[in-house]
Amino acid sequence: MTDAEQTRDPNRPAGTDPSPAPEAVTEPLPARAARFLGTPFGLGVLACLLLAGWALWSGGITDGPVAREVRASSVYVAPGVDLDEAAAERIIGNRRLVVLLLAPGADLREGCQDVERAADGTVVLVLSREDDEYDTYGCALLPERGDENFGRAFVAEMTISNGIDGFADRPLEALKVVTVNYDRLVKAGTVPDGTRTISPSLPRYLVAAAAVLAVLVGSALVYATGLRAGRLAADRRNVRDARADRRSALSAATAVLAQQIIDLDQRYARLKPTAVAGNADHKAFVRDYPALVTDYTDLLDTVASAPERDDAHLDGVAHRVESLSRRAVQVARLAQSARPRTRASAASRSKPAGKRSKGS
Repeated sequence: MTDAEQTRDPNRPAGTDPSPAPEAVTEPLPARAARFLGTPFGLGVLACLLLAGWALWSGGITDGPVAREVRASSVYVAPGVDLDEAAAERIIGNRRLVVLLLAPGADLREGCQDVERAADGTVVLVLSREDDEYDTYGCALLPERGDENFGRAFVAEMTISNGIDGFADRPLEALKVVTVNYDRLVKAGTVPDGTRTISPSLPRYLVAAAAVLAVLVGSALVYATGLRAGRLAADRRNVRDARADRRSALSAATAVLAQQIIDLDQRYARLKPTAVAGNADHKAFVRDYPALVTDYTDLLDTVASAPERDDAHLDGVAHRVESLSRRAVQVARLAQSARPRTRASAASRSKPAGKRSKGS
């Protein structure tokens, strides 16, 4: 015998490990997250998160103040710069032209880089007043500007600011000159013709469509669920009403049977003492009535213990009540036909037929 067998507890079944059971190992968070994302609900949540992130990124959540302004406007005016922005917007109109009027000494190239995504597809002119002239930086954000349209973009950047230094103290007049230069570029075919349209990005449309679809689908599901719940409630109510009607009918039939038993009990009390001398119906009534009462007592116990929702049991009880009611009618007929024998008739039947009285 080994040492392990000697030290084993004799009360423990053979084959069990005497060492204590290790504690339950907690599932790591990455494994739980991966298991959650593997479910249909998790995939739906992940898709919604990706769509929301795409919408926020394309909507300019990482944009600076200049880019946020340019997304919905063609003019940006830095704080402290004197310019009627509304009038400047009217001058530019719906041209694919964006003008940034920065504070003196600002980095114009950085301003152009800030609006590269927000003003894509337009000609951007960055201005900063330096004494009696403008410091300018043009960047034509035309489609395919890095390939076949590189020359056109370069010409547009060099041409868009021509002639504005003479209007350094009148910025609105300078903007009019810029728009004239832009129109000349469009007419020459250097800049594509067309108007600038400001519209929400595609992900925002998708988010809006998803929200509308979620409302419609959710409403349809709520309606369908409510309709089904209503139908189930109506069916259950009908079943309860039908069961209640059956129980009411059973109670009424039982009450009728009880009244029959009461009426027969009174006859039994009168006819039992004369059962020995009674006719065949008399004796049958005295014999059958106690059996009927016994079965009726068993029926009352069955009715009291009948389950509320056992329709088969209720049907069985109803058949028993109907059967006992028919037996009660038959026993009542026996009671009506019961005739006790008189002493004279009994004596005449017991007298021998060959003997006659002396007076005969």
